[in-house]
Amino acid sequence: MKAIIIGGVAAGMSAASKLKRTMPDAQVLVYERGSFLSYGACGIPYFVGGVNDNPDLLIARSREAFEKQGIQTFLRHEAIEVDPARRIVQIKDLDSGRVFEDSYDKLMIAVGCDSVVLPIPGADLTGVFYLKSMEDGLLLEKILKLPDVRSAVIVGGGYIGVEMAEALLERKLSVTLIEAADRLLTPFEPAFSQLAAEELAREGVNLRLGEKVSAIEARGNERVVHTSLASYAADLVVMCAGVVPATDFLRSSGISMARNGALLVDRQMRTSLADVYAAGDCAVVYNRITGEDFFLPLGTVANKCGRIAGGNMAGESEAFIGALGTAAIKVCGLEMGRTGMSEQDAKRTGKNYATNTVKAFNHPAYYPGRKELTIQLIWEQGSRLLLGANAAGPYGSGAVLRADMLAIAIHAGMSTEELGMVDLAYAPPFSGVWDAVHIAANAAK
Repeated sequence: MKAIIIGGVAAGMSAASKLKRTMPDAQVLVYERGSFLSYGACGIPYFVGGVNDNPDLLIARSREAFEKQGIQTFLRHEAIEVDPARRIVQIKDLDSGRVFEDSYDKLMIAVGCDSVVLPIPGADLTGVFYLKSMEDGLLLEKILKLPDVRSAVIVGGGYIGVEMAEALLERKLSVTLIEAADRLLTPFEPAFSQLAAEELAREGVNLRLGEKVSAIEARGNERVVHTSLASYAADLVVMCAGVVPATDFLRSSGISMARNGALLVDRQMRTSLADVYAAGDCAVVYNRITGEDFFLPLGTVANKCGRIAGGNMAGESEAFIGALGTAAIKVCGLEMGRTGMSEQDAKRTGKNYATNTVKAFNHPAYYPGRKELTIQLIWEQGSRLLLGANAAGPYGSGAVLRADMLAIAIHAGMSTEELGMVDLAYAPPFSGVWDAVHIAANAAK
């Protein structure tokens, strides 16, 4: 059996490894349009910010290790068309320009996302940077070391935009962050978005919410970002306005897509085309609590679904158990985590829900370093089934670990009543006899 995998980062290399382990005699070829395999894209902002100054640490597994396993890898090779009737992939060697065809018995699409390029004048100017690939991170890190780079404008207040704000603060830049919506980090509840905004403002970020960027202009050595309300000059601009699945090359294949271009897959990662699988940021994923498919471009899901795809390509029949949209972020001195339904989700799906917010400490007062946590729960009235949660606290307080605990509870279908009595560990350095999760659950009545 010959398998071609298009895309060699999280989902693609997870699929390749699982396929080769399950079916050692399979011929497995990976075509990756970039120059690197199997890297941790989520670590790029921290490399750019200088928290880690060694880009090699972002590589999860070397190309040599994959080749030793018997997986053939081709870097800077981009898939430009798929012909499912002939079971052919058309590939372009980006270095030589040569275009050739390769055939497959099974095909895996794991091409991920591209950065959204706003349809505005100046979006492609020199001095305007995008941050999606390893190459993007290496370039921006070099630019930030130049002595005349002292200020930046970030466009976009999602996860990457907020992480980049912290990274540029680490580089001692003056930072302006512009977001078209009226709040940051919209997967979180509004009160938690506000906590993030207050933390960035406290650290010196010029935060501009509710402003839509209309143009970017080159003015001498500066770049001027024009919005619906004002203009902001800086030495460089970092565009973090979102991501879009990199699936345009599949438009002529007849494959089924969501409106944003994400590939529609079943829980075994099969697409609408025979013997074609997909996973990662280019595909939808099953939501365990709503029962719907949704777009969730996160490395956690990409690795899990890639592994499932690889096994199923080799003849297994594993189904994905579902994601909850669990995510976390560090915002300077603040950490936040969220999981499950938002209030907006609960309203949209017609849930009879209730919500509360509690403040509780991470451990007793008699042990030093006590920090206050904020936890918001969303639950179904009557059954008290836990639907969603947000948690926040100072960095190092364990707020994100509490969000993980709450994700496990939602995944297991627990009620707040059960969660309020679950047998959690207690010792003064770690928690109170009633953990903050207990306190939040027992307040959900």
